Amino acid sequence: MKQKVVVEVSMKCQKCRSKALEIAAVKNGVISVALKGESKNQIEVIGEGIDAVGLAKTLRKKVGYASILTVEQLK
Repeated sequence: MKQKVVVEVSMKCQKCRSKALEIAAVKNGVISVALKGESKNQIEVIGEGIDAVGLAKTLRKKVGYASILTVEQLK
């Protein structure tokens, strides 16, 4: 079952955005990754069996403050 996870990350520059997208893209089960939100500070990850908490923890360590906004099942 596919799921969509949206994580808000404090990203101040383009280099931070690229790094955050790269981190999310290499996680297990990830199909697609995209930036969302007005200031491009949200990462939308679509995939199967994504560990949302693990993703948020990794983003906190490598990029900056991160919080999970939504986790929903897709049909």
